[in-house]
Amino acid sequence: MIFRRLGGALLSLMLLAAPVAAQVSVLDQAQDNVGVAPPPPSPVCGTQPLAIARMSWPSAALLAEIHAQILAAQFGCEIKVIPGDLAATGSSMGSTGQPAVAPEMWINRIAELWNPAIEAQMVRPATPSYAEANFEGWFIPDYVAGAHPELTSAAALAAALPTLNGGTKVRFVSCPPDWACAVINRNLVRAYGLGNLVDIVEPANRFEMDTLIGEAVSRQEAIVFYYWQPNAVLAQFGFRPLDMGPYNEANAKCLASLSCPSPAPSAFAPETVVTALAEWVFTDIPTIAGYFQRSSLPLAEMNGLLAQLNLPGATIEGVADRFVAERGDLWRQWVGNDVP
Repeated sequence: MIFRRLGGALLSLMLLAAPVAAQVSVLDQAQDNVGVAPPPPSPVCGTQPLAIARMSWPSAALLAEIHAQILAAQFGCEIKVIPGDLAATGSSMGSTGQPAVAPEMWINRIAELWNPAIEAQMVRPATPSYAEANFEGWFIPDYVAGAHPELTSAAALAAALPTLNGGTKVRFVSCPPDWACAVINRNLVRAYGLGNLVDIVEPANRFEMDTLIGEAVSRQEAIVFYYWQPNAVLAQFGFRPLDMGPYNEANAKCLASLSCPSPAPSAFAPETVVTALAEWVFTDIPTIAGYFQRSSLPLAEMNGLLAQLNLPGATIEGVADRFVAERGDLWRQWVGNDVP
């Protein structure tokens, strides 16, 4: 009996001592970990060079160089700018996730590549490349707009045109006759009832188109003309876009036909132009994805950059340098508060 009681007392003492031993063990481990650095955070830009596609046309090439400079300077990224084009870059991003970035992807033109890549979760649009969505339209010079503040839309031309050129027809500078926009413009002139009010001029090529517009402006001639953005011409002179009204798919389809029996107004077909990122950018380097999600550029700003590019001796890299040096008011909004 006595031994039983002694055994029970010893067992009780051992049980009471167990928590104390556990605490001592935890303290010992904590002391052992003193001075051990926590694991470093994941690199903001990843562990490999970040590849940006530089397309062959000037606006996309400028965007590639601008983003490359900002990411290198502000985030410390190692950047690799590589040649690209719509089809090859879209295909590569959809199959391999490289390049990581395509700053000006006209996805309507490669829908057969883009849509499967989206479904496979290989690519994702970060943001529209440009703040505005209308890339084609009709324009008037700013001196015409100033004299006729009521002339803000294509629909208002029928009332305004008889007063613009002393009662004679106003020249409408369209695009070359073998371009699709030439057919659309002819039908739009009919749709707005302007057939007896304008002379449609279809230049032989892009150079002649720009020359006709520039000469008319130098003479302060009242003209209406078709153009698209982004484009240097629209920054070299002062112009006002005319509101083309809403886009109507059925009307637009007829406007694009040589045999449209009864053309009705419509805006030009919309284009979806985005900064495309490989899906892994969102998951692996979200800070960089956030930068691109804020990086839409006003079309007027790109028009100005393209005008600079037309100056003697100008280069893509040089114009990008100037933008980064002078337009921090724009691009610092893209960086936001994410700088490490």
